[in-house]
Amino acid sequence: MLRRLVLALSIPSMLVAGLNGASAQGLFGSPPPNASSGDNAPADDKSPPAVDKSPPATTPPETKPAAPVLPGSPTAVVKPFYEHLGLELDPAQRKNFIDPAKSVLDKSDALRASGQGECLDPNMALDNADYDKLAIDGSLRTIEAVNGDEAKVVVAFVVEGHQHRLEWKLKKIGGAWKISDLLSVTGEWALSQYQCE
Repeated sequence: MLRRLVLALSIPSMLVAGLNGASAQGLFGSPPPNASSGDNAPADDKSPPAVDKSPPATTPPETKPAAPVLPGSPTAVVKPFYEHLGLELDPAQRKNFIDPAKSVLDKSDALRASGQGECLDPNMALDNADYDKLAIDGSLRTIEAVNGDEAKVVVAFVVEGHQHRLEWKLKKIGGAWKISDLLSVTGEWALSQYQCE
């Protein structure tokens, strides 16, 4: 099942479809409910189907463990930004970025150095949501799609009941994946659209 999902999402058009509407909810939301056991009763059985009177489950169904992140993969480039809050604003991380994202981050650094203030929010990787590491770690899901020298990593998580979905765009430069942009599907903003001047 996981193999089919990975293969299907390697096609860019499938990723686009997966970001919109019900498909996205199925990708990062709850799985569909199982069919009731009464559906499989023999046709000649005249007894009514059994009614489950137990209280509804309060814990979500267990999910399969995430696939390991391959070293050097697009997901491996994105993962540290969810392990260390604000890492995208660290000038030492510029080696992981290319334009247009790198230009915006460089201009933000220059604005900060001039003493004129901040241009970017300190938790862009979290869609500017309140930082709750436990909630994010418990709900964080990633999926990547690679098409030649371009890739997307979609990240979804829940904070205080609000779902957040971000899309990291990457390009392969000199054999290494570099981040070219960060978009919030939920908040409808893009790093490349910031004007830090």
